[in-house]
Amino acid sequence: MTNFFNELFGNSNKKTESPSERRTSDQPTQPQESHESTNADIKKDDDPAMYEVGMGSSVGLQRDHNEDALFATTSKLVTESTNHPFGLYIVADGMGGHVHGEKASEVAIRAMANHVLTKLLPPFLGTPAGDLEVPEQDIMNDGILSAHQAIIEHASGGGSTLTGVLLRGEQMTIAHIGDSRAYEMQPSGEMKLLTTDHSLVKRLEDLGQITSDEAASHPQRNVLYRALGQLESINAEVISSPVPKSGNLVICSDGLWGLVSDEEIAAMVLSADSAQQASKNLVEAANAAGGPDNISVIVIRMPD
Repeated sequence: MTNFFNELFGNSNKKTESPSERRTSDQPTQPQESHESTNADIKKDDDPAMYEVGMGSSVGLQRDHNEDALFATTSKLVTESTNHPFGLYIVADGMGGHVHGEKASEVAIRAMANHVLTKLLPPFLGTPAGDLEVPEQDIMNDGILSAHQAIIEHASGGGSTLTGVLLRGEQMTIAHIGDSRAYEMQPSGEMKLLTTDHSLVKRLEDLGQITSDEAASHPQRNVLYRALGQLESINAEVISSPVPKSGNLVICSDGLWGLVSDEEIAAMVLSADSAQQASKNLVEAANAAGGPDNISVIVIRMPD
């Protein structure tokens, strides 16, 4: 199975140190008590409904190439004793102005997905099914580190954000660096931002030096203090919480959330007939607002 993922996502022949061996101070910024789901904990439900997923991406109206990359996979194993939902969703935004921005985001997506799936799927599909050797939080954090190292080796000079959401059993784990975002949306339309923007203006706003209105138009609003590929070591944000029982998850680049308000995003997602239609409507809204940047979004609709 490892060979399958190496072929699918690409794997350099160059031997590199494993992320777990490399990590010293790169621990999650918000350490969480482990809520890892074992296969024995995941109980069978009579309803085999799956997550409904939509994806949208556009170069925008003012760029000549797309530096964003997306990945989504959804599966479910249903047997007499098991009803095991699984999903991995990633958005990466290559940093404009850096060399190989579009290559950096693709390399990051491939490395992250390859690492996480290689670690998670063998226990999931094994006979008999096995439990994880390490918690989901560590797997996602090491995936971020793998993406960082891959950019350094294969897209030198490039940089990228990355926001990945793993849904496994009843646990949601998010690994994040940069200013792409993950939101949770209640059926009522209430939006909750799950990630923190690792940007200069967000830091200034948190310190009370500028207002949110000033941050929106600040000339350095695109400057990041954390990103893949830009420093020798990185510190990702890794958080865990229960999978939402209903509503939607939205993962997007700043080409969407920087132009379309949270209220508008919620209204469009709730009014759409499907997750794919919601993604399409969101991309169109960002382009209608001027489309100055690449636009990428993944919408995940929870089974009711």
